[in-house]
Amino acid sequence: MEGDGPDAYKAFVALHGPALSASGVPSRYWQSLWHKLENEVFDAGEYFGIMQVEEAEEVDDEEIEEEVKRKPNPWNDLCYKVIVTNENGLQATSSDSIFLIDHAWTYRVGHARQQLLQVPGLLHRMANLMGVNFHGELPDEGAVDQVLEEMWKYNQTYQLSCGTAEEKVPVWYIMDEFGSRIQHSDEPTFATAPLFYMPQQIAYTVLWPLRDLETGDEVTRDFAYGETDRLIRKCRLLPWLPSEAPDTSYYTSEPSDDHYQAILKENKEKLPILIKHTEYDKNKVFKVYTDLQQVLQNLNHPRFVFTDSEQEADILYNFSHFKDYRKLSEERPHVMLNQFPCENLLTVKDCLASISRRVGGSEGPKWLPRTFNLHTELPQFISFFQQRERRGEDNHWICKPWNLARSLDTHITKSLNNIIRQRESIPKVVSKYIENPVLFHLEGVGLVKFDIRYIVLLRSVKPLKLYVYDVFWLRFSNRPFSLDDLDDYEKHFTVMNYDPGVSLKQIHYDEFIPLFEKQYPEYPWQHVQDDIFKAFVELFQAACAKPAPFGICDYPSSRAVYAIDLMLKWDTSSDGKQYMQPQILEVNFNPDCERACKYHPTFFNDVFSTLFLDETDGCHVTAIV
Repeated sequence: MEGDGPDAYKAFVALHGPALSASGVPSRYWQSLWHKLENEVFDAGEYFGIMQVEEAEEVDDEEIEEEVKRKPNPWNDLCYKVIVTNENGLQATSSDSIFLIDHAWTYRVGHARQQLLQVPGLLHRMANLMGVNFHGELPDEGAVDQVLEEMWKYNQTYQLSCGTAEEKVPVWYIMDEFGSRIQHSDEPTFATAPLFYMPQQIAYTVLWPLRDLETGDEVTRDFAYGETDRLIRKCRLLPWLPSEAPDTSYYTSEPSDDHYQAILKENKEKLPILIKHTEYDKNKVFKVYTDLQQVLQNLNHPRFVFTDSEQEADILYNFSHFKDYRKLSEERPHVMLNQFPCENLLTVKDCLASISRRVGGSEGPKWLPRTFNLHTELPQFISFFQQRERRGEDNHWICKPWNLARSLDTHITKSLNNIIRQRESIPKVVSKYIENPVLFHLEGVGLVKFDIRYIVLLRSVKPLKLYVYDVFWLRFSNRPFSLDDLDDYEKHFTVMNYDPGVSLKQIHYDEFIPLFEKQYPEYPWQHVQDDIFKAFVELFQAACAKPAPFGICDYPSSRAVYAIDLMLKWDTSSDGKQYMQPQILEVNFNPDCERACKYHPTFFNDVFSTLFLDETDGCHVTAIV
């Protein structure tokens, strides 16, 4: 190994240098780190020790009673500290002053409960590490619940940059007993960062000093490392330093114009120049260039033919996002396409929440669950959460990535610590979980959640021309609904069609409507659907109310197909009467239309005729604006 050492080290730097630089690991430590990784050297025990401190205070009976309510294990309030024990202290300038911390538990949130129940010894180890009282032989649901709550004070996270969508879901981990005992300080003595060591396919945490330390000095790190905004720092540290939210209003206004300009820049979209609407001959046959197999296999309308040449196409109907509208508008303004500039304002969840505030003010419209952007609105969310808690109102929330589909990395929780820490993974919004959904009785199962998918066709922005396909699709949970077992996917989610091991219950819309009206005779489906369509109109009016990049761009050659997923919830009017309120969950770009094509062979003929010919006679669509 000595002979090829320099080359091996160069390879290490080439592979891991960018990650080490991004984490702020000084380059003077890299060679020593490489040596320790290669040889699995865990030498922290030669320099550090864990000290246990028992904090005891005199309290009266009333305080003890309150403490019992507040803490799962109030009698064993132990504090641990890590201190430098090496008699020579530790020099930050020494190239060897970098250490590996092993990970005791690595998991994805959706698998946490299952692993605690099934992996031998894991629950015992986590309970002991977190101070949860558990001494049984068999896994105990109560102890599991406590660990799942307490773990947000110990969790760290990273994300793999390659692989499938499932593999890119953030990974959470808990450092071993040594790493987990390192306490927080606003003026830390050490820094830490995760490092995925590719040759072994193992993640470690690396620890290095920020200054020289003497024997007996405490090892600390900043739990909100890199956060300079005082208010956000206080919010991020709430899991360890509980307090009331800062004096912050929970009202959320629409973001500034700069916010939308930044999104446009980040998306690298180039807006089109102003063009005139192109008039086509009534009998023109349009050449379609597409990479969508469902279109190739199902579009057989005589006015459309396929071409393999993108340059000679009259219509571009592609799955991937189009970016350079400027060039297209300058060189080929007559070419139509299945996308609008700035349509991400509808299809990305944080943007959807932002533009929806144009309806109903800072509280937002009734048809959208109250939503906060965890990146930009964390203080407002915490204030809102704590106010609801004080009033005794339901506080179940659902955390969703801004731009992932199929419910990936989506979690339901009533834990404020959980939600605050989710901010450290990929960008997320947090929305009020619908605690009182309208349920549907499935034979042999019971009352389950369901959601509805409508296909909407946007023909133009100015004037706004919006159609809804006459068929809608339904998805059902597999287990009866109740506000517990929040990590039970088949109880709380309806997206079952991507997991081959999970049963998928399908009911066609024309079978569903009479069953629904039998279960809810006071609520004719037509009235419910009228309210749904009204919500769609308000949403698109809001999305198109401002010019690009603050709204969907009025580009005459653009057309689009979106899928809107929604649920119904029970609400109460001012006169005390219950009614079904539509709740828009998300808007999807270029949705999967497999079921539409399978059961309705004319689907794409109807879509193309409506969007590109502006002919709807005989098509299964309804104009709603």
